[in-house]
Amino acid sequence: MIYIHVPFCHRKCTYCAFYSHGAPASRRQTLYVDNLIEEMRQRRGEQSHPIRTVYFGGGTPSILPLEQLTRIVDALHECFDLSQVEEVTLEANPEDLTVDYLQGLRNIGLVNRLSIGIQTLDDEMLRLIGRRHTAQQALDAVQNAYDAGFHNISVDFIYGLPLHFQSSFFNFQLVTHVSAYALTVEPGTALARQVEQGRVVLPGDDEVVRQYFALHDTLIAKGFVQYEVSNYCRPGCHSRHNSRYWDRTPYLGLGPGAHSFDGLHRRWNGPMGAESGEWRVENEETLTDDDAFNELLMTSLRTTRGIPLDMVPDKYKEELHRKIQPYIACGWIVERSEVGGMRCEPTTEGLLYADGMAADLFLA
Repeated sequence: MIYIHVPFCHRKCTYCAFYSHGAPASRRQTLYVDNLIEEMRQRRGEQSHPIRTVYFGGGTPSILPLEQLTRIVDALHECFDLSQVEEVTLEANPEDLTVDYLQGLRNIGLVNRLSIGIQTLDDEMLRLIGRRHTAQQALDAVQNAYDAGFHNISVDFIYGLPLHFQSSFFNFQLVTHVSAYALTVEPGTALARQVEQGRVVLPGDDEVVRQYFALHDTLIAKGFVQYEVSNYCRPGCHSRHNSRYWDRTPYLGLGPGAHSFDGLHRRWNGPMGAESGEWRVENEETLTDDDAFNELLMTSLRTTRGIPLDMVPDKYKEELHRKIQPYIACGWIVERSEVGGMRCEPTTEGLLYADGMAADLFLA
């Protein structure tokens, strides 16, 4: 699997802590694509098996002109075996998905799934969090994408905003996947400063939980199933790429700020150079047994399948059994037996507290 980071945005959202730059000049776009293709050629040997998933994330990948995306897709075909590719996702903002852009994307080929960042259908809230599109543009983008032949469409929503997302305005029949994220105030972001200054007042925990269950119940009623704390899909339409992250499948990360994992080592790229547009490996770490176990807990507890006990090394099983009992007692985790062994699965309520439970179960 391959992740490609496109580090450009028209404008940074107030809540965003991801590595990104403002809308680039054409020269900077060209430098980025030149260096991305060079990185592909240098690292092609790190993926000896056929690629099954590719994910264009950001930033905002849909900010790239079609001719630059064509160059990237051509380089992927040149450098990697794509004969068994199942899913290629492009993250996009609604304002970019014009009829012409969508048709051009279809003509390029390879991309067969769109992830559209709607966030909310309230225009006031969109302005508050720094989004450039309107609610109507979001609705039009989904319809235009569907009409262009993209029938595997994921949309992102945020809950925990001062005004909650109104699901009655959205046609869920056009999408196969919904990602629903709790608004998080990340240090150093514009939102963090607005909250500190009292310019933005966010709802309390009880209201955030209420919004979570309201959206959850709506999606279940619409025929979606929850498979991860923030992700819902129509049966069989889960994100194959992201699910492999949670299974700790090795992946190759390309582009500035991108992370890679080979099963034992993690490495991440630094930012783009201001003049050269180049980036280099910024750091690398080798995971210990304890690190790998903690990652297993963190990723597994975020999914409805939970912790597969047959994947837990014997030396950790006794301590895990002891520490997990309070969460079983309060109904946040249930033990289930299935073919292949036992699993400790978080309940719907337990998923709300997945990160806290994982942190408590971590080995120091």
